[in-house]
Amino acid sequence: MQNLRNILSILADGHFHSGEALAERLNVSRTAVWKQIRRLSQQYNIPVQAVQGRGYRLPTPIELLEADKVVAGLARESREQLGKLQVEWSLDSTNQWLMEARDVPCGTVVVAEHQRRGRGRRGREWVSPLGTNLYFSLLWCFQGPPANLSGLSLAVAVSVVRALSTLGVNGLGLKWPNDILWQDKKLCGILLELQGEAGGPCRVVCGVGLNVYMPDTAAAAIDQPWTDLRHVLQRPVSRQQLLIALLDELLPAMPRYEQDGLQPFLDDWRRWDVVAGKPVQLLLPQRTVRGRAQGIDTQGNLLIEHNGTRERYCSGEISLRTETEQHHATAD
Repeated sequence: MQNLRNILSILADGHFHSGEALAERLNVSRTAVWKQIRRLSQQYNIPVQAVQGRGYRLPTPIELLEADKVVAGLARESREQLGKLQVEWSLDSTNQWLMEARDVPCGTVVVAEHQRRGRGRRGREWVSPLGTNLYFSLLWCFQGPPANLSGLSLAVAVSVVRALSTLGVNGLGLKWPNDILWQDKKLCGILLELQGEAGGPCRVVCGVGLNVYMPDTAAAAIDQPWTDLRHVLQRPVSRQQLLIALLDELLPAMPRYEQDGLQPFLDDWRRWDVVAGKPVQLLLPQRTVRGRAQGIDTQGNLLIEHNGTRERYCSGEISLRTETEQHHATAD
């Protein structure tokens, strides 16, 4: 893996590099260089261009993440909360890595340049091409029981939107419980997984997948409306600066949530909520609830008004319904 990362680090600038120069810098043969470049193309779908007499290059420059630079860029409060930051070349998933890790401190963040089996909510795949988006997970240890964390995923979503807003990303919306949308297209997904006894304490692994620049070859595997930051901002985005901004919000958010619950995040959630007031359907394991969303309560539960009553739900898969569907349901 190190040889692959080394070659990609050189090619990342988007300029031509001859096979001879690459071999000399890496202290390997030109045949070894060719094999590694073929592996980048075939195994990781990195479109390396080869031009006789000029060498190899990437058609679009990329930015590989460097742990030392990320840590150095964090605000002081965030560095104090950080256990350690680890950047990996390729993992099955960052959440799985932390769920299985032992003897890692609270506040550990693991970032992957590539995920072989990236996971979204409800068992869905999170498409995770190499070196173009952000995939990371944060481990946090809470002293209380898991029942106290019902609103944590909403607090995490608010923290992500706050970070993106500081970078000039406008028009963002939150879809319960934690999807981050831009013009009704998914930009970022969040996956929380818990370990611990019913009475506490517990460990929470918070995974974040953020589309920064999704290559066309990878986008074909996505089965829902999506977007990426390059499209939203109409310019390239530094993944390093983006990760710094996200951790500067997320790391302090964890102890703040443990102390004050969802309260410090409620106003922002309600400001960015794209579901409140709209007809929705909520998919539950045994039934589907149809009604009009009425926002969230102070614990992060979804409020839905249907059949003349308002009820709260702590889980489920929500989708928006058209007004026509709502009228038909009323008529029925």
